[in-house]
Amino acid sequence: MSTRRHRIVHRTMMRYDGEVTAAHNELRMIPVTEPGQATLEARVRVKPLTWSHVYEDHWGTQVMAMESQTPHDVLEIEATSTVERSELPVHVEASGWGAVREESTRDRLSEYLAQTGRTEPPAQVVALAQEFADAATPRQAAMDIVQRIHDAMTYERGITGWQATAADVWEGRRGVCQDFAHVVLGALRAIEVPARYVSGYLTVDEAEIERGTTVPARNHAWIELWDRGWHPIDPTNLGPVGLDHVVVGRGRDYDDVAPFRGMFVGPQVTDLELDITYTRIG
Repeated sequence: MSTRRHRIVHRTMMRYDGEVTAAHNELRMIPVTEPGQATLEARVRVKPLTWSHVYEDHWGTQVMAMESQTPHDVLEIEATSTVERSELPVHVEASGWGAVREESTRDRLSEYLAQTGRTEPPAQVVALAQEFADAATPRQAAMDIVQRIHDAMTYERGITGWQATAADVWEGRRGVCQDFAHVVLGALRAIEVPARYVSGYLTVDEAEIERGTTVPARNHAWIELWDRGWHPIDPTNLGPVGLDHVVVGRGRDYDDVAPFRGMFVGPQVTDLELDITYTRIG
């Protein structure tokens, strides 16, 4: 069985236009432990930090709630994780539409069938999805829909903001991984296929780096559809979701798994620095 061991360091530095007297934030930066992925070590350093509490939210994501009540004009966050990924063969055969549309399934997965403000698809995306509603299986329908949406859109940074919706993205046909995921989720839910948003990290091609070498990594988003089990698809890259994908959390859309969010008392943010690095250690 193939395995890979990653060390991921996620640094965020937020500068304010003056002194902030208090801040309360939630951090979702620690990868989950589950079959196929084990978080061997995790620590989060925050400066300044007055108080923190770690808990698991409704979606199974580890959250660090923290407060900084010391006056400051810079907030620094560094999350370091050591993660071992291993291959997890999926032997579940495609179910056909009957199992997906059973009342018990729809009830149990209702949160992943309902559209959100982020995923609500425009009419064109609904029509596109319905073209594949008679595919042999939900899994095949999903693969076809992902292919069509991928072909129709262009990956481009800086075009959309973090608040963009599927409708916004589809209008311009451009966006980043978060945007590709929201459009696909809207399409799948439009034809009653349960689907969820996955947030995490994407490392580089292991074949290109030596052990001990540190290289840039990035936040990444992909989706999972339900067909007698959860099956991941990466709409941005069209490749398999494998050992280079590290899962941090899941939810209905980006809002459920945002790495950093909160509130503060003081002047506006003037600069935000984000740096994510990856080191192959095994």
